[in-house]
Amino acid sequence: MTSTAGSTTPSARPPQAVARAAVITHGKAGQIGPALARLQSVAREANVELIFSAEEAEKHGLVAANGDETAADLAVVLGGDGTMLRALARFLGTAVPVVGVNFGRVGFLSSIPRTELEAGLARVFAGEYEVVELPTLEVEAADGRWVAVNDAVAAGAVLGRMVELEWAVGGEVLASQPCDGLICSTPSGSTAYNLSNGGPVLMWGIDAMAVTFVAPHSLHARPLVVPRGRDLLVWNRTPDVDVAVVVDGHRVSETEPGGRVLIRLGPDRSLLATLPEATFVRRYRHAFAS
Repeated sequence: MTSTAGSTTPSARPPQAVARAAVITHGKAGQIGPALARLQSVAREANVELIFSAEEAEKHGLVAANGDETAADLAVVLGGDGTMLRALARFLGTAVPVVGVNFGRVGFLSSIPRTELEAGLARVFAGEYEVVELPTLEVEAADGRWVAVNDAVAAGAVLGRMVELEWAVGGEVLASQPCDGLICSTPSGSTAYNLSNGGPVLMWGIDAMAVTFVAPHSLHARPLVVPRGRDLLVWNRTPDVDVAVVVDGHRVSETEPGGRVLIRLGPDRSLLATLPEATFVRRYRHAFAS
């Protein structure tokens, strides 16, 4: 295993073959079919102990949870990008990297196709993988603080109502923009909602966040790439509509007129394990350019 993509302090554990692997699966067990049994077979052959949380044990009818997930060498995800996001968030700060076998639609964060589960995981368990360290976001509102792996969105809390958002970067106000919302994404999130709204794709290794408006009522609103150390402040200037704060697809807060949201690159990094050949460019070409 090697670690790449530019964090200043290594977060992943030293290179090693895998002895213990935590298992995270799609929220609907039927979505992955017999994949769990296939994983268990590969693990037996590689002498790898699989660790199941109480939630996973109950989902799959296992007797009981059998260990501490954070003591694993690696986490294996059987699911799509949503399951990968859940796992990356769960293991923040634990030095446990997360590798995915894709059972979703796009599967941008997963490096192993479902048809290659056995061969791919055998290589991973033997230590043939790399770890990409990806930035996360810190999100602050009046009633809380959250960490985003993919993105944070400030949007009208009432469906169909436009909002007016004033925004500033590094303490300097740029404009007050009528729009449906604003997306702030990490490099890993830049190929999701941000991309769908015409935002810039940030290759893994770039320590920055992308700011993109959703349906701006303007010919001049353009995305902006913001480096580490520059905070993004967003004020709700709409007189009669709250602004919803959405972190990695989950609505976490509402900001009243006059309130603000702060978003910055945070100290935590998500650890994405990948087969060496499953580079960012290869994933991008397969998912979007073919």
